[in-house]
Order: sequence, then structure tokens, then C-alpha cells
Amino acid sequence: MHTQHKYDVLIIGSGAAGLGLALKLPRKLRIGVLSKGPVQEGNTFYAQGGISAVLDKEDSIPSHIADTMDAGAGLCNLDAVRFAVENGAEAIQWLVELGVPFTRTDNKKDYHLTREGGHQHRRVIHAADATGKALETSLVAEVKQQKNIDLFEHHIAVDLITSKHLKKEGKRCFGAYVLDRRQDCVEVFRSRFVILATGGASKVYMYTSNPDTSTGDGIAMAWRAGCRIANMEFNQFHPTCLYHPQAKSFLITEAVRGEGGKLLLPNGRPFMQRYDERGELAPRDIVARAIDNEMKRRGIAHVLLDISHKPAK
Repeated sequence: MHTQHKYDVLIIGSGAAGLGLALKLPRKLRIGVLSKGPVQEGNTFYAQGGISAVLDKEDSIPSHIADTMDAGAGLCNLDAVRFAVENGAEAIQWLVELGVPFTRTDNKKDYHLTREGGHQHRRVIHAADATGKALETSLVAEVKQQKNIDLFEHHIAVDLITSKHLKKEGKRCFGAYVLDRRQDCVEVFRSRFVILATGGASKVYMYTSNPDTSTGDGIAMAWRAGCRIANMEFNQFHPTCLYHPQAKSFLITEAVRGEGGKLLLPNGRPFMQRYDERGELAPRDIVARAIDNEMKRRGIAHVLLDISHKPAK
């Protein structure tokens, strides 16, 4: 016999999107949140640099929209970009009220903002250099205080339960089949609404800064259920990870380049200006392609990221 759970809303994924939604929904709803492993083990937790929002009086909504469209090579959905940018400051304020410990300037009054590639202004609010950890920890703590939210760790969604599974007419989703990894059994989660907040699929690549859980399960489930899948060609590559021939690579924050770090060939020569006049502050796709091109045409295993010309502080 399958164990059955029943919820008003089932959220598959426990990163910032899933937990944030769980906290925003009305408290009268019974909500279940599935986490593939430990609740922190996802892309949100490992994010470093920070979150972009218009928080400085010298910045503006049109400037942030323009930078975002430029970083997306003009291919972004303008309505989606405008919505995200216009609501950015309000979202940050919600996180502040939630207790996310964003770093402040020396005067302790203002939040410290950094600049990253593709931005004309300083607009990246951060919590030291472990923003994702601070964000996820705060969200998890808040979720665990809510009596209407149940958090299921070590539960992997196998497939959505649709009309097809139940041999019913129409196209509806009734929940999900879920593997309880600790009990090694499949359970049924019934729900009026199912939200997929499962993240991306970057673990299909040999080298990635993404955790092992980022395997595209949600995209596959959506596809099998008959949802429209779009923009699958757009995988963003973070330009800088620490290179080690034997060890797993890990992320080096974009803030290093934002604060003046230089990309150099193994012989110490810079190369980014040949690809873009913004140099190391060009958008990620341009910087990543430039590094990749130099490595391939020169037959080198890595390039260098140097910020030794800056004071230690």
C-alpha cells in the first residue's frame, strides 16, 4: 500500500523559489514542500555574490532593465524583465524583514552594494560572500515556524500524477509520485495545485558549479505531463570556477571581477579587451566564451584570475 498525503498545494523544490512561494501563499492552505536531499542542498544555498536590485539613488529602473536586456543579448522577454526589476526592491525588503543578514557599509546605515559584470551601477546586495547560504537559512527557519507547511527532506518526485495515469478525461494534475529515499518506497502526494520549483539541469555537464541535485527532473516531469517547454538552449555558464586537475571545481564569485579582478593567460597577459570593450565586466556569456576560446585555441587547461593589485581589504 502506498502512503498517501493530501495537500492544497504541493511545491516540488526547496530553494528560494519554492520556500519563498510557500511563505507567500495564504496561511489557510495546507502546503507540502519536497526537498530532494537535505533542505539546504540546492543551487540557492551555494550562490555567493548577491542579488541585483535598484537600491541606490543614483541607479534607476530603466538602467537595470537596459543592462538586463543587454546581458541577455536582447533575447529576454521584456515584460518578464520589467516585472522582476520593478519588484526587486520590494522583494529585498521582504527578505530583510525575514532576517536575511545583508552586509552593511562601515556607517552601518546603508547596505553595501557591489558591482558585477553587465551592470552599469552598483546594485548587488549581498551577505558577505555567502548570500545564498544566508538566504536559504533564513527561509528554512521561517518555513519551519509555519504550522500550515510540511517540509519533506530526502523526497524525490518521480512523476506527476495526471489524468492519463488515472485514465480520466481532460488534462489535469492531481499530485505526484514521490520516492522517500530513507524508507526506499514510493508515496502518493495528492494536491489541488502542484508547483514545480526544481531548478535547472546543469549537472548534465561534466564541469559545473551546480550541486549534484541539479539534474532537470522537473523539466522532464513537465514535458511528460504535456507542458510546453521553451528556451532549453539557454544554459548560463558562470565564467569563473577554481581549476584543479583532480578535485571538483567550485564557484569563484563574480564580485572578484566586479571589484577589479583581471583575467590573464598563463603567461600573465590580459585578453578580455580583445573580446569586449568592457573587459572583465562584460556579461557572463561573453566572458565565458572568451575564456573557452582562449583555452581551446592555445591548448591550455586554465586561465588566471588576478586581484593581487588590490589592497587586501
